Amino acid sequence: MTLKITDIETMGLVDGPGMRLVLFLSGCRLRCLYCHNPETWDANGYTKKLTPRKVLSLYNKYKSYYGETGGVTFSGGEPLLQSEAVLETIKLLKKHNIHVALDTSGVAENYEEAVKLADLIILDVKAINPEEYKKLTGLDISYFNKFLEFCKLQNKTIWLRQVIVPGINDNKEHVLSLKQFAKNIPNVQKVELLPYHTMGESKYKEMNIPYRLSGTPAMDKESCKKLEQYLK
Repeated sequence: MTLKITDIETMGLVDGPGMRLVLFLSGCRLRCLYCHNPETWDANGYTKKLTPRKVLSLYNKYKSYYGETGGVTFSGGEPLLQSEAVLETIKLLKKHNIHVALDTSGVAENYEEAVKLADLIILDVKAINPEEYKKLTGLDISYFNKFLEFCKLQNKTIWLRQVIVPGINDNKEHVLSLKQFAKNIPNVQKVELLPYHTMGESKYKEMNIPYRLSGTPAMDKESCKKLEQYLK
């Protein structure tokens, strides 16, 4: 049982509480307009494989940095497309009392057991409106909704994240809708707005993939912070 990995961050500071080991898994069904990691789309586009024990060994190598508040985050791509290997790894990590977060879009199957064992779900909210969701991702919102309902039933601790893109959702109305959306979800610990950036555009050129947001400027960080005020 192995995880297919595209990248590893050993000192992650934003993908969960504390300092963390962040594993970026290969494979994703979504084709988000603003995706900056197109190299993760292909399920076979990984650069290395890790067994659950190798993940634990890597964690232990930097354990002193992670301390009491850190842990391991499975990201991607979509980590739950590798649900069987993720589940086995989580089981091993939990035996050692390691905090586990899943950074996911919810678009996967057979994720139930992995979600049950995870301590935190970092849920990417692409859009709330079904038409906007389809336009942004290329898929129907029903997968996301089903996943969210399962998390509610399990009373999972959730962080909500949404990328803010100029000309698409960078306005008060969108943020207030996200705020209302979050109110209807139990156990939401945090809602984050992530400013869109263009750092991934060069990857599209290297991979000969059309970049559909070409010409869209990066989201101004200060403007994004001002929008966050509407979440309070």
